Amino acid sequence: MSRKIRRHFTDEFKQQIVDLHNAGMKRSEIIKEYDLTPSSFDKWVKQARTTGSFKTVDNLTDEQRELIELRKRNK
Repeated sequence: MSRKIRRHFTDEFKQQIVDLHNAGMKRSEIIKEYDLTPSSFDKWVKQARTTGSFKTVDNLTDEQRELIELRKRNK
């Protein structure tokens, strides 16, 4: 049984995928053409819509940021 190698995508590539979707290309076509997982595609679209960034740090809610800050103070 072989393991699938984990692929890494640049922020530029992710933005291109989101731009294709915003331009009207169907989700299923994008996923098939670029050999993406549906969950990755959906995550990128959601991140672009909510924060405009693909970096995990930028995608935190205000409450999550506050919790992290409070945990740092309590150490």
